[in-house]
Amino acid sequence: MGFIKKEINKLKEGQFHNFKLSLFSLFLFLISINGFAQDSIPAAVDLSEEKELKFQQFFFKALSQKSIGNYQKSIENLENCNQILPNNSVVFFEFSKNYLELNKKLLAKEYIKRAIDQEPKNIWLQKHLVKINVADRDFSEAIRVQKSIATINKKEREYLVRLYLKNRDFKNAIHLMEVLEDENSLSSSLKNIKDNLQQTRKARPVKSSAVSNIFKQFETDKSYVLLKQILESVKQDPDLLLDYSKKGIALFPAQSFVYLMNGKALNAKQKFNEAITSLKNGIDFVIEDDMEAEFYNEMAVSYNGLGNTIEEKKYKQKSKKLKK
Repeated sequence: MGFIKKEINKLKEGQFHNFKLSLFSLFLFLISINGFAQDSIPAAVDLSEEKELKFQQFFFKALSQKSIGNYQKSIENLENCNQILPNNSVVFFEFSKNYLELNKKLLAKEYIKRAIDQEPKNIWLQKHLVKINVADRDFSEAIRVQKSIATINKKEREYLVRLYLKNRDFKNAIHLMEVLEDENSLSSSLKNIKDNLQQTRKARPVKSSAVSNIFKQFETDKSYVLLKQILESVKQDPDLLLDYSKKGIALFPAQSFVYLMNGKALNAKQKFNEAITSLKNGIDFVIEDDMEAEFYNEMAVSYNGLGNTIEEKKYKQKSKKLKK
């Protein structure tokens, strides 16, 4: 096991979780399920000792290169693995992950499907296919695969809810949330989203004749519909926007829009760290991609104000990707 420890130590700490998943897959390939604690790694296939060692060396180089963002180099090492042992699901899995990082989604999907053909019940492979479909904005296909995953692991139903929401299938989202709520397994964040969805459906729009009196109305009728109109009307006034967005967070802590407005107000007042905190608190409640893109764009404004160009660029790219 010494060579494994040596390769692990080369990896950046931030990528260790992904590395463990890949390492776990490799172990499934190389050893029996009950052999994880053994000091040696007996081969599970008919490979010579020399070929097995080369396979392991190329595979760990691939993981190491991927961990530092050298995805093409990682693919080159995986190609060597594939020459030694063709058509291995573990290698296909790693090919797919690297191609997804390179935004080559067709190739990523092709390789993960090859892996799933060999291991149709492998939940990690299926979860990766969902990730590719989400990146490709094919939410219907992502939902189809996630349903299959949820039959294997009921805890995965929560992510199925989030996929329904992304697909704007609010009927199925609410139904599944009600099922989870009956089972006492609905998370607090989803419960808030469910309540907000139901409230939004019931809420009646304010009549146009009453718009000029919304501030006065809000004193006695603190509804979300009124608050949203107020926030929209005071966007150019940082003081009022900050005041009413704070009230909004207190009254409607699961409405993403009030956090976005609070972040805008804080950025306008150059309170960039506070803006980042507020935006990160609110993004968990975002349902629509357009709103998520606005959050990322506002975070980019915050990081620009702090002089952090790396984070600014990262969030601008996230926003741009969602707007495609």
